[in-house]
Amino acid sequence: MKTKFLLMLLFLSTGTALTAAAQDAEPELTSGELMNYVGYGTIVFVLLVFVVAMLVVLRAVNAISKVILGSEAFKETAEGAAFAKKEKVSTVNRLLSLRPLSEEKDLIIEHEYDGIQELDNPTPAWFMYLFYGTIVFAFVYLMVYHVLGVGQLQDEEYKTEMAVANKQKEAFLAKSGSNIDEKSVKLSTDPGDLAAGKSVFTASCAPCHGVQGQGVVGPNLTDDYWLHGGSVNAIFKTIKYGVTDKGMPTWEKQLSPKQIADVANYIKSLHGTNPPNPKEPQGQKEEGGGDAGAKTASL
Repeated sequence: MKTKFLLMLLFLSTGTALTAAAQDAEPELTSGELMNYVGYGTIVFVLLVFVVAMLVVLRAVNAISKVILGSEAFKETAEGAAFAKKEKVSTVNRLLSLRPLSEEKDLIIEHEYDGIQELDNPTPAWFMYLFYGTIVFAFVYLMVYHVLGVGQLQDEEYKTEMAVANKQKEAFLAKSGSNIDEKSVKLSTDPGDLAAGKSVFTASCAPCHGVQGQGVVGPNLTDDYWLHGGSVNAIFKTIKYGVTDKGMPTWEKQLSPKQIADVANYIKSLHGTNPPNPKEPQGQKEEGGGDAGAKTASL
């Protein structure tokens, strides 16, 4: 019964590992990661098979021993009498391969050092099984990684982990970008952000505000005057929610938070560029374009 239970546990563990690997095997999974999963799985599977095989062998030996030692013929021999006496040994002593204290006099080794004598106790069975397990593990590891080349060696695994870390970094940055709102947006003069903002501005905002932000239907975005605030937070909010009563559409559904932030920063970069034929000032004047001490840059 125990053997069947352990076999079932083995297959369930293997099935769980394969299921987890299948769930992780998304398009983002690299070939290096897959090789590592296969290598790890192979080693774990072989070790589990080894453990189950050892338990099966031990169970078989135990069953055979019971048949032999339980026979009447054996019980009548001197060995049988000694075995019957040993059956009273505790489970802990059996596990550690220790003899009871009453038998220590028979285990004392003849040599003596400074009055210290040594007992001839065998190495515990659990320790020997562990030792044999390390031998099996070393052999399987050697075959998997150095002979068959299933798993990755340390230098290759390092490259794989760095690639995975870069992917996770990109995913984190993308997620962080989606969390930007009118309260958390920051003023940026990063060339990449401004270039991205210019691209969106040219495609979506230029028809109303002009290619250079000089103003057409919408107001001039390069002077010190603002209808709804000139800070990067106020511009983000205006782009996001729009001003429907004045013809400014809502861009929340069409643009991502990161795109809105890039456009807002690009608009801030247009401050003071003085394009030709600017539209007359509208709104309230805000010194510095709405962000005190903010640096502006033009593309």
